[in-house]
Parts: sequence; structure tokens; C-alpha cells
Amino acid sequence: MHKAILPLMLSCAAMLTACNDSNTPATPANQASTVAVIGDSPYGTTPTDDAQFLKYPAFISAINLDSAVSLVLHAGDTHSGKQYCTEAYDSSIYSQWTAFKAPLVYTPGDNEWADCHKAKEGGGTYNAVTGAIDYKVDANGNYIDYAGGNPVANLDLVRSMYFASPGRAFGVTLDVHSQGLEYDPAHPTDKNYVENVWGKKSGVLFVTLNIPGGSNNDTDPWYGAPAMSLTQAQEVASRSAANLRWLDTAFKRATADGVSAVVIMEQADMWDLDGNVPAHIAQYKQFVDSIAAHTTAFGKPVLLLNGDSHVFRSDNPLVSAAPCVSEPSPGATAVACSDDAYANQPNGYNVPNFHRVVVHGSTFPLEWLKLGIDPAASAANGAYAFGPFSWQRMQPTL
Repeated sequence: MHKAILPLMLSCAAMLTACNDSNTPATPANQASTVAVIGDSPYGTTPTDDAQFLKYPAFISAINLDSAVSLVLHAGDTHSGKQYCTEAYDSSIYSQWTAFKAPLVYTPGDNEWADCHKAKEGGGTYNAVTGAIDYKVDANGNYIDYAGGNPVANLDLVRSMYFASPGRAFGVTLDVHSQGLEYDPAHPTDKNYVENVWGKKSGVLFVTLNIPGGSNNDTDPWYGAPAMSLTQAQEVASRSAANLRWLDTAFKRATADGVSAVVIMEQADMWDLDGNVPAHIAQYKQFVDSIAAHTTAFGKPVLLLNGDSHVFRSDNPLVSAAPCVSEPSPGATAVACSDDAYANQPNGYNVPNFHRVVVHGSTFPLEWLKLGIDPAASAANGAYAFGPFSWQRMQPTL
């Protein structure tokens, strides 16, 4: 079983204005820094495929060997959608992550909570005859998945392990601002979202949001039922509203503090058509609209990091006729997202100070993104640099 990282630290006041800024130790606002970004790993093609899992300690060691790395970001999905959601597996990832030398900031992915209800992940299937769930069980009749794959229970499990000390990143050497501690008192349930954090590094504000991919923001009816349950509907509504409020908070702070740029990390590829079904990204529009509006008002570089669709991609989807690409083929026929599912103006979005990077994951060779932040840089919006940011794909030999 897992153990808590540290006892809960004394928190700052609930209101953001009463909290101190947080910077990675020894990284002043005018000093360049390096961040390792990973996601969708380790993956397996079947419940028993542990090839990537067994290579992961060496992968972590390879990142540790780069002495410039002072922060690790994980964009979600600690196992594939064909692997089971068990407490033992989550604990094993926790144990592996303790080897990171740099603090780690993580946002949960769909595979470790929102999609745990699916039979292929060990959950179960809605029985149209009985109106009940036929859960997947082992030879002794026990649920294969934690809590039978219940997404809310699995998210709570993830929180209890990786976010046991709200206000501290994994590794507890980095203070962050957690929505669980700094929620708006007018919305007390926002205190549940300890996974949503913001912090500063090299004069840049980074913020995480719990937006799961692959399931249209968790709106695929659980267990394949005909419609969402009241519990699921409440989950979607509460988390979506909390995410939007946290995004508001982050940009308000970024503007007030005069930071040079903003990094947003969430798991969902909100522009991936997921099998050429535009309706399956409809519930992400609320977040895209908010990001577009905030980025435009901010007027400085905003970099979005996400996983979910597995294949490295560097683009600006918030311009007119920006294409969507279906998972997993990078050569799939392009469809204009901004002029279809996400049209909020006659000609779609037009946000030139935005850039998105999809972190490569799921397949060998294991890969991490080396993200440089240089407060003195001001690069044009390009494939491997933008504003104070530059990045390169790293594929260590394991």
C-alpha cells in the first residue's frame, strides 16, 4: 500500500491574494531553466504488457542524468486504455516516481480515472436486460478494478496518493498553489480539486487543469449505459466549472504579476477528432473558448502542453482553418477544427500568441520533451521555439 508523501503542510489563506509566490528553488525570475515534459507513459498494449513499465526506471534515470532539469511535468495517463485501474498499479507508479531528482507536477489522465469504468480497462458493461452493471471480476469474484472502475472513486484514489500534500509538488521540494487550498469560498466544492495547481518558474506562470482526454471531458456514459448517471453528470459539471475558475485565477495572477508567459498543462488533446467524430470533442469547447479569450487578453506567449493523442505535434490550433488530426495516425486527413466544432467567430479563432505541443507517448522509444525557458528570449511562433520557450525531443537509449 502507499504511504503519504509528507504530513499536510500549513497552507496559505484561502484567498489567492494572501498567498506568497512560488518558484522552483534556486530559479529566480531572470534565470533560465530546463523542464522535462512527459506523458502517456508507461503504456502497455495488454493488461499484462509490462515492457515499458520495466524500462521506466531507466527512463527516469536518463532524465535525472540531465543536470539542467529542475522540474518534471507529466501530462497524464500513467497506463494505457487497455490496462486495469488497480491500487497496486497506482502504487507502483508512485514508487517509480520517487526516483526523480527534480520535483514533479502531474495532472491526471483519463486512463487512470475517467475511463476506468470501461470493460477493456477492467471495469464493466451495462446490461440492457437487467439494467445493472456486469463488473469484471477475478477468479475469486473480486472486482478487477479499484471500486469496480468507478471513475470518482479512482480519481479520489489518485488524489490520495499523488496529491496527499496539497500545495506541494510530488517530491515535496516545490511549493505550488493548489485549488484545494486556494479555492473561491463562493464555490466550496472547488476544494476537491487538489490536482489543479499553479506556480512560477523563470518568470513564467504554469497552471494545470484536470481535463481528461479520450472521453469528451468524461461525458461518455459510464459502463456504456444509455445515458449519464446523475453522479457522472455532477462530476462533469463540478470539475468543468472548477477548471474554468482556476484558469481565470491563473491568468488574473499572471497579469497582476507581469509574468512574461503562461504555460497550461492538461491531458486532453482538445483538437483530436478521436476517430473522425467531431461531436466527441464538443465538451472541450468551453475550455478552448476560455483559453482563447484569456490568451488574447493577456497578449503575451501562452504555451499549452497536452498528451492524449500520443504523437508529437507542434502547432497553433487557435487560428482559422487549423487542422485536427485523428489518433493515432499522424498522416490522417486534416479537418479544420476552428471552422467546425470550435467555431466561435465567422472565421474561427485568431490567437497568434498561442502555441500547443502534444507530448509524444505510448510507444517505444520512450521520449521526453526538453523544454527550455529563457526570460531573455523572444522567439517567433515556430515549430520548436516560441517567446521564452524552446524545446527538443529526447529519446534516451535505455
